[in-house]
Amino acid sequence: MFQPLRHTLARNSRKRLPLITAGLAIAVVTSLTGCQTLNDNRKPFTLKQLAKSEIDMVTDLNLQTVNKLSRNLLVKLYKLNPRELKKAPPGMTVKKRINQLFSYPRTVRFSELGDYYSTTAITRAFDPDFNGDRVFALMVGVTGMIHTSYNFQNEFFMLDSIDHQKLYNSARNLESVAWQINHKKDKNNELLLISNSISPQLNEVNLSTERLFSKMIALQDMMAMIAADQNNRTINKVVHGVASTTFLPI
Repeated sequence: MFQPLRHTLARNSRKRLPLITAGLAIAVVTSLTGCQTLNDNRKPFTLKQLAKSEIDMVTDLNLQTVNKLSRNLLVKLYKLNPRELKKAPPGMTVKKRINQLFSYPRTVRFSELGDYYSTTAITRAFDPDFNGDRVFALMVGVTGMIHTSYNFQNEFFMLDSIDHQKLYNSARNLESVAWQINHKKDKNNELLLISNSISPQLNEVNLSTERLFSKMIALQDMMAMIAADQNNRTINKVVHGVASTTFLPI
């Protein structure tokens, strides 16, 4: 007599799994971004939310947060590498760079990079013979890689799907970028891009850039696990060392 009841409870548990996963994901995103409560920034209800599942809303929140971290990373790198912006076309500013990378619809081809995008743009940033704006090349690569991992979309609805393997691969590639930025040097044995600042007065090193990378990697990994769980798929966790300069496909 208890058999049907057990099956009913199991079915109900499976139905509640997306809600539990969504709640957990929101909690993790909140902790990574330093917010104290979701109610502080509550947005008004819109009709298009009726076409969204809990997972869609989590995906939107995750993407918005990763994009915000990417913008912070761009600003930070330009502060540490002001010489790079001088290599850009005349009149270029950090604000204009942000508009280039984060305005919608997204631009995926930039003439000053020879139309490189995603991982191919990252290889330009770390090429010792590249004479252009390395910060821009790197961020076109990083933002393009994230953009690609979310199917080039800015928002998700019920009929949309997301590839868990692309998200996982992008996280591994971000690990590689974080390693390269601290190790890639020019012909004079100097770092191609400075990512950490040193304060002689306080005798300390500012690792805020590495923290930004860590948060982005954690969010991409979390979204990969959510997508895999939703589609009942397994992530192919390939062996890929952080020191690898070969990027995984997205």
